[in-house]
Amino acid sequence: MTTEHDDRMDRFRARQRAQERNLFGRIAAAALASRTQAKRLLKSVGNLSITEWRILWDLAEAGPLTVTEMASIQRTDHALISRTIPTMLEKGYVTAATGARDRRVSLVTLTPAGQSVFDETSTIMSQRREAVANAFSEVELDRFLALIDRFEQFVEDPVLSTLDIEGTG
Repeated sequence: MTTEHDDRMDRFRARQRAQERNLFGRIAAAALASRTQAKRLLKSVGNLSITEWRILWDLAEAGPLTVTEMASIQRTDHALISRTIPTMLEKGYVTAATGARDRRVSLVTLTPAGQSVFDETSTIMSQRREAVANAFSEVELDRFLALIDRFEQFVEDPVLSTLDIEGTG
């Protein structure tokens, strides 16, 4: 004879097993774990946010860049970059110059102070990228990235994004 507690625990475990195959939940959980790890590393070395780090990295590697260009490189929301730039301007890590042809566009440039912070933090972040690359063979990494590409195509599919479930629209 089982107890109410045993029944509840059985339902809990069954639900947990079912969710192990939920790609949406698993990818979100992996992304959260990755962000948590990156935040911890960046805080310990340079007290930067992940977005600040990625902006510094983009500018160090390819800058000067517009916010739109950085959002495209990072595969993120334009507004996230736009909200972060003022803080980085205050810290003296970047400068922003209004475009000559289009005053709505700013060209963001790394300053010497930003380069210094990038240099201080790039070693640990490079080691992190190397460690994850070493966790997979080249074939595994290529396959993993191909699967991520396929998943992104699925969730970006405009037909699926506009599906209307009966009674919700």
